[in-house]
Amino acid sequence: MDKKTLRQQIRTIKKQYSQEALQTQSEQILQRLAVHPRFRQAEKVMLYASLPDEVQTLDFIDSWRHQKTIILPTVVGDDIIPVELAENVTFAEGDFHIPEPQSHPYTGSFDLIVVPGMAFDANGHRLGRGRGYYDRFLSQHPDVFTIGICFNFQLLPEVPCEPHDRIIDEIITL
Repeated sequence: MDKKTLRQQIRTIKKQYSQEALQTQSEQILQRLAVHPRFRQAEKVMLYASLPDEVQTLDFIDSWRHQKTIILPTVVGDDIIPVELAENVTFAEGDFHIPEPQSHPYTGSFDLIVVPGMAFDANGHRLGRGRGYYDRFLSQHPDVFTIGICFNFQLLPEVPCEPHDRIIDEIITL
């Protein structure tokens, strides 16, 4: 199956779930992330502000923002620019209608990068939304541990991949 067809198939499956069901699953997935040794040890964590059809991270981010340095992605052109979630940061709607923090780019290191995706497989292959933002960003940070989070229907036996696609170190789902 090609990537475009698989993305459409995942979108169709997501529509079969209510927002309440996705929220409940999101909470359970993020509870698993919260107790993961890599997350517990990390001081500087890059998360993402979720779209309505992704694992819902906004409450999770809010609950951890005073305990860890939280970095969120912003999109500028074809690139992800990380921005620290500072105390008084304001948000604006970015590409894909994602809330993005409005502040100076974060130039420090990362202990962990948590990655969204349309689909993942057990080998760490990830299917994104098709623009390659995360593949380009992760290739700039090859030594940082990555965790993909997804709903159980997004974890597949196999995801099509290409040489430029970045492998995710671990996947957390239900």
